Amino acid sequence: MTVTVGFVGMTHLGLVSATGACSKGFRTVCFDADTDLIAALGAGQLPVLEPGLDEMLAANGERQVFTSEAGDLNACDVVYIAPDVPTDDAGSSDLSGIEALIGEVDPHLGNDAILIILCQVPPGFTRSLDFASDRLFYQVETLIFGRAVERAVEPERFIVGCAEPAAPLPDAYGRVLDAFGCPILPMRYESAELAKISINMCLVASIGVANTMAEVCENVGADWQEIVPALKLDRRIGPYSYLAPGLGIAGGNLERDLATVLRLAERHDTDGGIVSAWLGNSRHRRDWAARVLRDAVLAKYDNPLIAVWGLAYKENTHSVKNSPSLATLAQFPDVRFAVHDPAVAADAAGHAGVEGAASPLSALEGAEALAILTPWPEYREVAPVDIARALAGTIIVDPYRVLDPRACVTAGLAYHTLGMAPLAAD
Repeated sequence: MTVTVGFVGMTHLGLVSATGACSKGFRTVCFDADTDLIAALGAGQLPVLEPGLDEMLAANGERQVFTSEAGDLNACDVVYIAPDVPTDDAGSSDLSGIEALIGEVDPHLGNDAILIILCQVPPGFTRSLDFASDRLFYQVETLIFGRAVERAVEPERFIVGCAEPAAPLPDAYGRVLDAFGCPILPMRYESAELAKISINMCLVASIGVANTMAEVCENVGADWQEIVPALKLDRRIGPYSYLAPGLGIAGGNLERDLATVLRLAERHDTDGGIVSAWLGNSRHRRDWAARVLRDAVLAKYDNPLIAVWGLAYKENTHSVKNSPSLATLAQFPDVRFAVHDPAVAADAAGHAGVEGAASPLSALEGAEALAILTPWPEYREVAPVDIARALAGTIIVDPYRVLDPRACVTAGLAYHTLGMAPLAAD
């Protein structure tokens, strides 16, 4: 039996997941009602930035079909509902698009087709759908912006929500999952829906520890990066733990899950105090760069020009959802900024004082300080001596430690980073 897999919704999640499934040898039908988007995808023009996605799509060739006709899904044995779920500034998800998509494609599915909700939904959503429970499943998505291809083709495990967790998975669905060679964890719908949120809460806890203790390091003469290896060698924490301090929680997905837990805690009268504390810690650390710029730059210079490298919320993505860089710029409406980002246009900042630069070094011309607010790999290739030559001032604000601190000091730069006290220029 040849299994044909359908994916509904060609946003970030759907496109990457479909391309990854096709790379495992399955014929894949990719549906979106947006005819312009489908035409662009058919021509190899991708609306998202993900390392390796272009190459994987090209290698899939004719096995991966893009269509704006819902009827083409009739040939699919397994159909994933996989659009990105929009969230507002309060972390609330808008599920109306998912419901509308299900209603649109349901009449075109075969009588035995398996329907899988791949986009993240709150507990109770999957069970509430009017669809045969023996053919309805929820699968936890594994998307990480900037690492989506890796996660799509080499998942750690599949978490599958089922009406009857003890029952065998339908043959077609089982064959799709087996192709990835990883553990499969069936559980009831609500458990699977909460599993993703629980995973993200553990990540937030690690981030909270890193940010809290890194700030202590900044004030007592310790270096957080010296401590991290000790934690990663502890089996109770592990080598893959999120222990890098950063400018709060960004991107939208973690914030959404924390907001979901707070709403559930309020609804069921359970304690969500730890979640509120994580959010407070995140807001505090998000403003670290702004505090340093006020103290080290604005207090020293009148009408300074500040160079900023990076607008995206993280490297290897063009998303600016809850970007710490944009949040930092917004705190200085009257300051001039020269900005470079390899994937995001300067006007995304929505700031009257922002001007784009063609290259990282050209952003430094006439600037009193440099703030590296997104750790793009290409910024690591710029030598501190070249920065010192191009920069009018001497101040480096580098929260993610993109540059080598000692090399910056040797080049005559004053260096500020998370997790370590500032280093003065020689």
